[in-house]
Amino acid sequence: MARPRSDPDYTALFVRIPSAEAEKLHRAADTLRTPKRELITKLVARFDPQDPVWTEQVAGPPMPAETEWAVGRHSFRPAETEVLTPDQLAELLQVEEETVVELAERGELPGRKVGEEWRFARSAILAWLGEERAEG
Repeated sequence: MARPRSDPDYTALFVRIPSAEAEKLHRAADTLRTPKRELITKLVARFDPQDPVWTEQVAGPPMPAETEWAVGRHSFRPAETEVLTPDQLAELLQVEEETVVELAERGELPGRKVGEEWRFARSAILAWLGEERAEG
C-alpha cells in the first residue's frame, strides 16, 4: 500500500544505479513480493555508517588524509589499471599479436612502449573499442 505523499516520515529519493544492480533489485522485489522501497529501507536500516567495519565493507578502506610532504614519508595508492602485454591484448581482441604491435606502432591503438616492449591499459583499450569512429 502506497504511503501518502505528505507523510513527513518519508523522503523522496531518486538515484541512478548500475543496470545489473537495478535488475537484481527488480528480481528481488518480484521474488519476495515486496516493494523495492521496503527492500531498500530494510537494507539501509541494518547498517550504521558510523561503524568503521560497515564503512570499509561498503566504501573500501579509508583514503589517507591529505598531508604535507615530509622527509621519510611517502604516500602510495595502488594502481587499479590492469596492464596488458601485446600477447594478452591480442587474445582480448581476438587478433594476432603482430596485428596489435602494428596498430600500436602506427598510433592507432592506445599504448606505451616501456623499453622495447609495448604495454596497454585495459581500460584505455575498452574505451578505444567503445569509441564511435567518424566515417571519412
